[in-house]
Amino acid sequence: MQSKLMKLMLWLLPPIAGLISIGIGRFEIDFIVQLKILLSQIIPIESTWTEMEETVVMNFRLPRILLAMLIGGGLSVAGAAFQGMFSNPLVSPDILGVSAGAGFGASIGILLFGNSFTMQMIALGMGIIAIGFTFLIGGKKREMPIYMLVLAGVVTSSLFQALISLVKFMADPEEKLPSITYWLMGSLGTASYSDLLIGGPLILFGMILLYVLRWRLNILSLSEEEAKSLGISVTRVKWLVIAGATLITAAAVSIAGIIGWVGLIIPHIARMIVGNNNQYVLPASISIGAVYLLFIDNLSRSLIAAEIPLSILTAIIGAPFFAYLLRKTGGGWG
Repeated sequence: MQSKLMKLMLWLLPPIAGLISIGIGRFEIDFIVQLKILLSQIIPIESTWTEMEETVVMNFRLPRILLAMLIGGGLSVAGAAFQGMFSNPLVSPDILGVSAGAGFGASIGILLFGNSFTMQMIALGMGIIAIGFTFLIGGKKREMPIYMLVLAGVVTSSLFQALISLVKFMADPEEKLPSITYWLMGSLGTASYSDLLIGGPLILFGMILLYVLRWRLNILSLSEEEAKSLGISVTRVKWLVIAGATLITAAAVSIAGIIGWVGLIIPHIARMIVGNNNQYVLPASISIGAVYLLFIDNLSRSLIAAEIPLSILTAIIGAPFFAYLLRKTGGGWG
């Protein structure tokens, strides 16, 4: 049984990291002033800070921090759920082509409408369409073999990546192409409360769904006959897991672009801390993923004068770590 202290630490990490992150940036604000600004939104406090300080904390840093934690936790729990469902430690949330589909939708949205609410809706819709295309390729059988689902996802992802390249080829190289390219690399530079209202409920719903299903993921490692003897419908659980992970990934991509490696490596870190039981791996992945992407975003906006795309940093940090894991475990769960 996991210690209560470990659980408490994992749940306290995100809010503590969030409070620390509010003070990180080129515009320095005293930590006590930050706390007062935040508390003033709940209880009446005499204002001892400038309007600029309140604007920076409430309108720029807070929505960005909340989105980073939400997306980081969401992608991590989606990756953990897929790894548990497929019984494969090399699986990530974009295995079924959702990220590529949403990326294509966003590229079309930027090309036609600019970086706007319409673009986000197109990206979200195309991510869901990509999943439908994956199932169409995989076959009409209700109980589709896992390997067919994975192969169909690879085909779908390749197709939508090609379509993204086509949109880039058609885009104006002076104006639209840089916007599409930068957006696809992942960024929270334009994070706002409207982004939270658009994608937040979908990501939260997906996270709650996967959290509720966490103990059933352990049963998926058994044979179908054994699972049915325990009163579990394997097919229904798999469909629900796919639905939850798809909502999270499509919503995350529609808000912040394609952010790689988070959903792949964070579940491994969670297993190193809490073991292989998915009942503990999924909640731990949410907490660690939220803190990890927040850390990456802090680096993104503070390392140099220009903001570094998130996927560059997640790959620079994630790839060597994953190489170490592969060398240590041989690609297995151990």
